[in-house]
Amino acid sequence: MIRNKILIRTLISFVLPLLLSSCGTAEKNPTDLLTINTITDTVHNQEYSINVGDQLDVKFYYNPDLNEQVTVRPDGRISLQLVHEIMAAGLTPGELMNLLTEKYSVEIEKPEITVIVRSFSAQKVYVDGEVNKPGALDLFGSMTVLQSISRAGGLKDTARIYEIIVIRRKADNKPIVFQVNLSKIIDATDMRQDVLLKPYDIVYVPKSPIANLNQFIDQYIRKNIPIPLSLGYDIN
Repeated sequence: MIRNKILIRTLISFVLPLLLSSCGTAEKNPTDLLTINTITDTVHNQEYSINVGDQLDVKFYYNPDLNEQVTVRPDGRISLQLVHEIMAAGLTPGELMNLLTEKYSVEIEKPEITVIVRSFSAQKVYVDGEVNKPGALDLFGSMTVLQSISRAGGLKDTARIYEIIVIRRKADNKPIVFQVNLSKIIDATDMRQDVLLKPYDIVYVPKSPIANLNQFIDQYIRKNIPIPLSLGYDIN
């Protein structure tokens, strides 16, 4: 029993400073929040891009018999009369209109076409980590980091609220990672931290240093060292 106490005390004396120092030296804000807000504002000001699952009305002013209502398939394509398969996902309605005008010009003279997005597919953001209901959330309109965490059931007691991580993919599909200090949002000292989320963003809430320490003790000490129940963690 005495040997167990000495071993536990020795392990904690080495592990605790290591855990705390690693948390204290974590990289801060890999991408500056001002840059993120600029990117986000630009994204929200851009014209809508068609997504898989969207329902589209394709209308011909002078050839109404060609009018169609189509749904963008999982492969991003739509099927239309005369021109058959067209890639629609990723295009704006205006870009798709121009593409269809070009394609139909081979079949009919001076086609006048308009594309209307009748209904939008549900886009997603993902919230994981120390929240009560992790998973995918439907993104309708705008949503901030704080709102996404609220919809995910709120924070657990083990959450590290000053280093929330958001992962986003840029137009070139490369990820950018930035940190959000939720405590500054809650006390309203820096509302820039509550950035608007973009479709398919990942919000990850890490564990607090104390929660990491408790997990370490539980996994690597209590379960691997035969400590009598009466002994517990009394290392005085």
